[in-house]
Amino acid sequence: MNWKEEYRRKISTTEKAIKDIHDGDCVVLGHAAAVPKLVPKAMADHCEEYNDVLIFHMTTLGDNPLLHPRCYGHFRHVSNFLSGNSRDAVNHLEGDFFPAFFKDVPEMIGDEIPCDVAVFQSTPPNSEGYCSLGVSCDYAIAAIRRARVVIIETNEMMPFVGGDNMIHVSQIDHIIPCAYRLPELHSDAPSEVELAIGRHCASLVTDGTTLQLGIGAIPNAVLTELGDKNDLGIHSEMFSDGVAELMRRGIINGSRKTMHKGKVVASFIMGSRELYDFVDGNDAIELYPVDYTNDPIVIARQYRMVSINSCLEVDLMGQVASETIGMRQYSGIGGQIDFVRGASMAREGKSIIAMPSTAAGGTISRIKPFLSPGAAVSTTRNDINYLVTEYGIARLKGRTLQHRAEDLIRIAHPDFRPMLIEEYERRFKCTYQTG
Repeated sequence: MNWKEEYRRKISTTEKAIKDIHDGDCVVLGHAAAVPKLVPKAMADHCEEYNDVLIFHMTTLGDNPLLHPRCYGHFRHVSNFLSGNSRDAVNHLEGDFFPAFFKDVPEMIGDEIPCDVAVFQSTPPNSEGYCSLGVSCDYAIAAIRRARVVIIETNEMMPFVGGDNMIHVSQIDHIIPCAYRLPELHSDAPSEVELAIGRHCASLVTDGTTLQLGIGAIPNAVLTELGDKNDLGIHSEMFSDGVAELMRRGIINGSRKTMHKGKVVASFIMGSRELYDFVDGNDAIELYPVDYTNDPIVIARQYRMVSINSCLEVDLMGQVASETIGMRQYSGIGGQIDFVRGASMAREGKSIIAMPSTAAGGTISRIKPFLSPGAAVSTTRNDINYLVTEYGIARLKGRTLQHRAEDLIRIAHPDFRPMLIEEYERRFKCTYQTG
């Protein structure tokens, strides 16, 4: 049978597809802006028919009906990266979090993460019967290969993105043709604090650098400050609108990359409708599974690799907490440590952790004598290289504990420096020099 006949034979409905999900199954759900919309809604509408169904997912952008309270007791969620719509389920013990590097997730699927049913989104097939997984590759291919049942929503509005980002019609059990817009992620204009952080980070970026950027206001602020750079490249876990803008201006062109020269390489994409239109069919952009993009050995091959990530707090030893607020799981480690280590191993590479000096409207210092009780250490004091706030840059790599504390105090918010100095003098039995 040719692929077109197979495609027609496999066209299904959500009602029919979800009948292949049984009590006790584990459903692996698509990620980020590519989270499927129709199958989760059908599952939620019929939640009373399910018991003990485990659902693995990471960030699901937009509304996820499977996380609504009416589904509690029918579906249990497990994730290694929480976001706004999944924290409540975990806090209500309707889900759980497991610590893992993002790069290890594909290998875990089928073993530590059971995979009975894979539910993802793709483009309709091309002339050879291949569907692009669109804006999220990461762990999708691993799940599709290992699942008993594969359900794909072939969305006409999904951008076609190349790379190692394709599945064939023959790999799918239920095909659900559809057309709906992807959920969007819009960023506010950077604040003065964020712009100051962006300027400090940009001062560490030289022409020909390959960048990894996380998500949020600070990475966006960094991108706004790179207008005077030349021949930048991207090898990142993900990217958003700011990268597209610098590509349009020719600042990001990948011409000096060691690997994938001339290409922007990532594992997933989140942003505005304009970004999705920009990446659709764009030969300069390629997505790969996260066990490739986030492999520190792959990252280290890039000349002048610079990683820029954010955190929640740091202590005077340089221990970084990026995923918990005390005992409360807030997000996940994602690819932070993968890129911290990969960039540190690269020739002329640098890793940067950037954050505002305060939180909670200026009432809490993010630089602390000790991490909050119960906080998980995301980036260890042995891994930390540069730490940046709006007050400057502290290079911690190769510095003693005493010198680290001095450097961190200098980039803390002035309102909290006396408290930090008091701890410094208690700890090191000497007077802090303010010069």
